[in-house]
Amino acid sequence: LTYTQRERERERERERERERERERRRERERERERERERERERERERERERF
Repeated sequence: LTYTQRERERERERERERERERERRRERERERERERERERERERERERERF
């Protein structure tokens, strides 16, 4: 394995790492979105309870 090959290999590795990072961030974003949705749902529920 030559030096440049190893370099490219590490580059691809870092790329995959960044990809997984972005994936996890998107996942957390979707989670927070669902959380906010459930919050709004509970809010509407309490509104209906009052009347």
